[in-house]
This record gives sequence, C-alpha cells and structure tokens, in this order.
Amino acid sequence: MLNKPEGVVSAAQDKRDTTVVDLVKDAFPRRQLFPAGRLDKTSTGFVLLTDDGTLAHDILAPGRHVPKQYLVTLDTPLTNAMRVGFAAGVTLADGQTLAPAEVAPAGADPCVVRVTLHQGVYHQIKRMFGVYGAGVNALHRDAIGGLALDESLAPGQWRELTADEVAKITTG
Repeated sequence: MLNKPEGVVSAAQDKRDTTVVDLVKDAFPRRQLFPAGRLDKTSTGFVLLTDDGTLAHDILAPGRHVPKQYLVTLDTPLTNAMRVGFAAGVTLADGQTLAPAEVAPAGADPCVVRVTLHQGVYHQIKRMFGVYGAGVNALHRDAIGGLALDESLAPGQWRELTADEVAKITTG
C-alpha cells in the first residue's frame, strides 16, 4: 500500500519522472513490482504495488468490478443531474457509455464528493464530470475493494499488507 503523492507517475519505470515503484525499490531490490491500477500524475492516494499478476488481474479485470473509492474536489457544486447520470452510467463525449457509479457529497462542502467506480477507464472521473461541465481540482483514491488507505501513511510512504488486508481488496 502506497500513498501516492502528486507528481509521481503510476508506472514501474519512466525515463523522465519518478514512479511509484521508485518510491519503494530500495526495500525490494530484486522484486519486479508494478502498480495494480493507475492514478494520474496529478492524483494522489492509494496505489497497490505488487509482483503478483493473479492478484492484479483479480483487481483490474472488468468482470470483477472491484470498487475503487475517491475523494474528489470539483470546481462547481455537485448537482442532481450528476448523481442521476452517474447512477445510470455516464455516456462520454466520444460515445462510450460507462458502468454505473456512485457519487455523493463527502461533507458540508458541495464541491467535495465521494465517487465509487467499478471499472477503470483512462481519466474516467475527470471525463465523467466533464460531461456535466464540471472540472476536477483534486482527486484522491482512498480505498480499493474493502481496504481503505492507511491514514497514518504520509504522501510517499508505504507499508506491506497483511494477508487479511489483501483478501479485503478482492472481496470488498
């Protein structure tokens, strides 16, 4: 479990930028780690690093529908049209219709929302809100499956998961 800071690339290697694997490689010099899922360079939060291809497949396969939860700050308040559209499955500008997703207020600020996705498409949350003319100012993934990001991890910090925690990811 890594708390990805802004500016770090979700990749195993990159010629220009620091990667999520770079942040842990000294602790695992002989392991071929890779991120099981991606966050944009500007996004923060929970990234799972693994060398287990089966586990990664269990998390990422479209048929598995492992939920991923995000805290999102918008440049405009959440609307009922956004809630209804997300629940029905947003159709993007390119015509692609996405699986239904949940969006709800995350507190008193109407521009801060919690989004739960069950699929992963390139820039999905930004593109979904874009359909409604809303921009995403900040995006932070705080849970994968039934496992929340450890709040004690500062950006850039990581820790190994227990077997029970790994099971929570795939079982919700």
